[in-house]
Amino acid sequence: MDLSGKAAIVTGGSLGIGTAISLILAEFGADVAINYRKHKKEAEEVVEKIIKKGRKGLVVQADVSDFSAAKSMVDKVLNEFGHLDILVNNAGINWDGVIWKMTEEQWDTVININLKGFFNYIRVVAPIFREQKSGKIVNVTSINGLRGKFGQSNYSASKAGIIGLTKTVARELGKYGINVNAVAPGLIETEMVKNAPESVKEMALNEIVLKRIGQPEEVAYVVAFLCSDYARHVTGEVIKVDGGQYI
Repeated sequence: MDLSGKAAIVTGGSLGIGTAISLILAEFGADVAINYRKHKKEAEEVVEKIIKKGRKGLVVQADVSDFSAAKSMVDKVLNEFGHLDILVNNAGINWDGVIWKMTEEQWDTVININLKGFFNYIRVVAPIFREQKSGKIVNVTSINGLRGKFGQSNYSASKAGIIGLTKTVARELGKYGINVNAVAPGLIETEMVKNAPESVKEMALNEIVLKRIGQPEEVAYVVAFLCSDYARHVTGEVIKVDGGQYI
């Protein structure tokens, strides 16, 4: 896959799956900008690795749930890179609790970051991609947005919302040559998963047909494919990267 000459934004690129996506896109030739909210050191380390690959890198402090911050970041990317071709919405959090104990703050925080954050960046880049009649948008959702998960009503609702958003925006932007897709990871070996109780990991492993935890790079390669010309006739799709966990 060749992404030479392309410029990308990856939200939440300082950790986990977002880091893997940022580095894989750079490996295939893209200049990459990432945002961070709290993890400045980690974000700067990712950008250093991007630059070592011979690509331009940019790190911006931006809360994805803040619409004005999204616009400011896109403006900085355009100023630095001169153009924008790829948006990967990845930033997300979980704050679990059963519905009868979930607070309004838990609900609002997760929805605002996981769903509104995706809207914010799509809303800012859509006119740019529409004007240039090209662009790739990839949204990172979850298999739990397809099936639901006990104790994650806010998270599952946000991830299900991303799927509806993806399909709608694919319809709206398709005639302008813009592809909009989503990837739905299952259990992936991020720091959050590494720190999870063994009982939780064992329960998830029992669901996975391939009997192994996925790696962030395995999600990243699918994202890179969707950002490439190989996927030019793919839009509105949700591709599971879960080792058969959803089956």
